Order: sequence, then structure tokens, then C-alpha cells
Amino acid sequence: MTEVLVKRLFIKTFGCQMNVHDSERMADVLRPFGYTATDSMDDADLVLLNTCHIREKATEKVYSELGRVKAAKLARDGDAAPMLIAVAGCVAQAEGEEIMRRQPAVDLVVGPQSYHRLPELITRAHRTRGERVAADFEAREKFDSLPAARRVTGVTAFVTVQEGCDRFCTFCVVPYTRGAEFSRPAAAIESEARRLVDGGVREITLLGQNVNAYRDPDGVGLADLIRRLARIPQLTRLRYTTSHPADMDDALIDAHGEVDALMPYLHLPVQSGSDKILRAMNRAHTAESYLRTLERVRQARPDMAISGDFIVGFPGETERDFEATLTLARTVGYASAFSFKYSRRPGTPAAALGAQVDEAVKIERLHRLQALLADQQTAFNKAQAGRSLPVLFEGVGRHAGQIVGRSPYLQAVHCEGPADLVGRIETVTIDSATHNSLAGRREPAFA
Repeated sequence: MTEVLVKRLFIKTFGCQMNVHDSERMADVLRPFGYTATDSMDDADLVLLNTCHIREKATEKVYSELGRVKAAKLARDGDAAPMLIAVAGCVAQAEGEEIMRRQPAVDLVVGPQSYHRLPELITRAHRTRGERVAADFEAREKFDSLPAARRVTGVTAFVTVQEGCDRFCTFCVVPYTRGAEFSRPAAAIESEARRLVDGGVREITLLGQNVNAYRDPDGVGLADLIRRLARIPQLTRLRYTTSHPADMDDALIDAHGEVDALMPYLHLPVQSGSDKILRAMNRAHTAESYLRTLERVRQARPDMAISGDFIVGFPGETERDFEATLTLARTVGYASAFSFKYSRRPGTPAAALGAQVDEAVKIERLHRLQALLADQQTAFNKAQAGRSLPVLFEGVGRHAGQIVGRSPYLQAVHCEGPADLVGRIETVTIDSATHNSLAGRREPAFA
């Protein structure tokens, strides 16, 4: 049997949970070819930057990081095994050859739907010929080509069930970088989930750019998929992200009230509370319809924790529009939320709109919204004090004798306990809470 030469792989991930999952899968693809992970970029044989293109500053961070990687590559100049630099992800898809023009030290560029071809592209790069940019949209080919085996290092895992988006929000690059919506067959997802559970995973988060639009070739929707996965023994928790308000159908809402494994946490981006701005964003929902959807969700699951996304300073946003966003946030009462200033993304319709909002106004509005959302998150966490919550322990804490887990509402929970509790669900009485986490005591097993 031919011996596989061990090579060192350094991956830096930018952006969303989908990218975190993609980085794990790229490591899986490269492992049979001798690549093992390293925490040191300077020692790596392959440096892979998995990039995000949602905001302008995120893109510029990639180019800044490439400058540091180039310096590490030059320091290795003359080595028998020179460093290769690869750029993957959405910046790779959106900018392609431009990346190599701006940073000639880059050896290859791989879009989100092509990373299964990494071994082939690396071989060609080593031979200094062949294609250096792979950025196509064959999602089906990618999923069919990925190795079934995944290295599991914890009790939670992400599983991609859907990629791409057909919504075409005017601020968003996803339809251009990830392509049209594609849903994996339910049987393939179930097989992957079973293998993960066999490897010790107890909680799975289903991922998609528009995950609640999931519908496989046989017509299986997200609610049916969740019910199917919930029957897997030892799989105790299910979550999904990210959703679109217009795709929250009755079946999915009903599942929240009927499937015990489906956690009471819903990330449902609204982006704005102004109908005028929502129309300009092409969001396909109104503030009122968003609130009605949440009302139906809370009827199905009264303790549902709601998370959201907001964009502040979209072109044409007036103070009145922004006040509508604050009003909506106060009405919902978010357990957590993400909020950003609008930034132009080349090629998106919103980039060409007039009435761009002054940067100083964006900053001031963002600070006001974030202050409100921070108060809401703190209040939600403090409301858990005195409650007894089932906590899935995920690992040991920073202090001796401390273990850390997650509540059903995705809050970090700290308490004292032995490391062998990792992977188990225990009842914890919450004593205190901060903006970011909860602390408590495990209830005696005989209680």
C-alpha cells in the first residue's frame, strides 16, 4: 500500500455557520490525501481562506489576511514543499480572477459549489498548470462527490440540507455566489445524520441559505424532514437556520408544537420594520405579516425564543422608517439578534439605488437599535433565573470542575460537574444570568 505523505492544512473561516460547516467538509475532502489540521499558518503546506461576501468590510478583511499569508509564503520560499494558498467561499465565487489579480500569491480559487474538486485543483497547482479558478454552481455534483465520513469532534454538528436562494433580496449576494435553491434528498440527509449520531453527536442544526424553503426531489419539506430525523435514536435535539418569513408554512409551525426534539428557538430575519424599506429590499413580507407569523409560532410553542437580523441605513431609510424598526423590535421582544449597517455589494440592485444614507446616520441608528436589542437579550436571559432547564452539556469550562452546555433556547449555561457529563442532558436550576450566558446548579438525579 502506498504511504500517504502527511501535509499540514490551515483553514481560516470567515462569516456564517454555513461557512463553518463548509470548512469542516473541505478538511474531510483533503484528509484522505494526507492533509492534517494545524493551528499554525506559518507551518502549513496549504493555507485555505474560506470567505464571506455579505458585507464590504468582510471582503476587505480577506485581502488584508492574504497579505499576511503572502508574507508567510515568501518566508517559506525555497522549501522543498512550498506553501499553497487557496481562497474558497463566496468571495471566491463573486470575484474569481480578480482575487488573483489583486494578490498574485494565491494559487487557486474555489467557489462554494466546487470544493469537492480541491484535491484535483491542488495537484494542478503543484504542476503550475491547469485551471486555477473553479467557481461553478453544480450543487448536486458537489454533494454527490463529498466523502460520507465526517470527523466529529463534539456532540453538536451542522448538516447542510439546502443551498442557494431564489428570493433575490436587493441587498444580498447569495443568489449570485451560492446559486439557485437546491435541496438535498431527505434520504441522504438522514444517512448523514445517523452516521453523526453513531459518532456521538446529540444535536444537529440543519443549514440552508433559505432553509425553510427546503423541498427535496420527492416533495419532502422541512417539517417532514424534521419529523423523520426526530425518530433517530439518540438524536435528542434539532435546530435549523436561516429562515425566510415568507416560507414559514403551517406544517413547519405545527412541528414546533409537536416534535419534542425541535428546540424552541427560531432565527427569523426581518431586516426592517418599515414596509417601504421592505418593498425596496424585495423581502416578500410586511411588518404586519412578520408579526402575524410570529404570533402563529408562539401559539404553537408559547416559550419560543425569537432571534432576528436587521439592516440599518438601507437606501432611502428615513428617521420615520427607522422608528418603525424600533417599534417592531419592541413588539417582538427578541431573545437575540444580529444588526448591521447597510453596505453596498457590487452587482446587487440596491448598490445602484439613490438616496444612500449618510455613514454617520447609519452609525447613530445602529447604536440605538443595538442598545435596544442588547437590553432585550439581557432581559430574556435574566428571566430564566429560578427556572429548571434541560441542558445539553457540550464540553468543559475554563475553570476547574466546570462544564458548559446549551439551554433549549441556545443560551450558554455554566455549572459545576464532571467531564463525563458531556453529551448528556441534565436539569439545571438557573441561579444567575448575564447578557451572554446563564449559571446554575445541577439538580440531584434522585430529585
